[in-house]
Amino acid sequence: MKAMEATLLKASRIYPDCAAMIRKLRAMTYNAEEQVRSQRNQEIFLRALGGRTIPKGLHCLSMRLTAEYFALEPEDREFRYKHKLQNPHFYHFAVFSDNILACSVVVNSTISTAREPEKIVFHVVTDSLNLPAMSMWFLINPPSKATVHVESMDNFHWLTTKYNVTLQRKVVLLDHDVVVKRDITRLWRINTRGKVNGAVQTCTEGEPSFRRMDMFVNFTDPIIANKFDAKTCTWAFGMNIFDLAEWRRRNLTGVYHKYLHLGNKRPLWKEGSLSIGWLTFYKHTLALDKNWHVLGLGHDSNVRQEDIDQASVVHFDGIRKPWLDIGIERYKHLWRKHVKYEHPYLQQCNVHE
Repeated sequence: MKAMEATLLKASRIYPDCAAMIRKLRAMTYNAEEQVRSQRNQEIFLRALGGRTIPKGLHCLSMRLTAEYFALEPEDREFRYKHKLQNPHFYHFAVFSDNILACSVVVNSTISTAREPEKIVFHVVTDSLNLPAMSMWFLINPPSKATVHVESMDNFHWLTTKYNVTLQRKVVLLDHDVVVKRDITRLWRINTRGKVNGAVQTCTEGEPSFRRMDMFVNFTDPIIANKFDAKTCTWAFGMNIFDLAEWRRRNLTGVYHKYLHLGNKRPLWKEGSLSIGWLTFYKHTLALDKNWHVLGLGHDSNVRQEDIDQASVVHFDGIRKPWLDIGIERYKHLWRKHVKYEHPYLQQCNVHE
């Protein structure tokens, strides 16, 4: 007690004005919190910028391939196996991408796990700027047995109303930031029960409010509140099987455009364009087993290894893509194993592990 008394006496002599000291400490605390907040905002901005930036090596690869493509004779720009493009007995995949290396990983991983790779057809859709480079890559690196055809978004009619009715009723859509780990041609054996879309739900066990629709869609708007259930679980984009006949029959393209135009006039969603898809396919989606598609590898460093091991498809959703320096190192081997780093073009453009 004497020691405490002496300490308090000493403190009172050094700091006679306690109120002033409290104000000073509060000001110091506030300044420290502001600095932390500023640093966090800067980190978020730089991570987002890094996620959108094209690495120098990939830009070099694109430029080299573009130059090589325009050096070809017109007849040499044709893809082989074009007769397979509308075969109704084959497995048709669609990938929309402007990233050559990422798209190559999707194709390579899908084919390497398939029991019948000769029956796989990839429809790779890109923009007009990247069309020459994307085409050249698959012309000089054709996948064994499987068929790949590159098309421009500007001239893409394969999934529109001009869709050939003799083609397969179903198509699987893959994002360019996925890796296929098991044979997913088994998806065509799933009975979609009249639904248009087959996808994995994103509400986790024990957390029923995780990624519910009301987290992303504005339910204060009467148009939304009267038509949708706020507690509906959302589902994942990135590996989806679509019944194209049901899609056309229900005119979901028209439904999508309706919500797109409404969203331009009033705040129907809180964030992200994915909300339009959730509104469009509301009550038209079949929940698939969660092992078909595991998400989080582009933003969550704690995805369970057991879930990754059992997954048919792993998805690097988020800004930390595996081809970027900011990618999560723990998961990069899943992506790297499907990249041919010894390829001369990759070597010349300094694209390495």
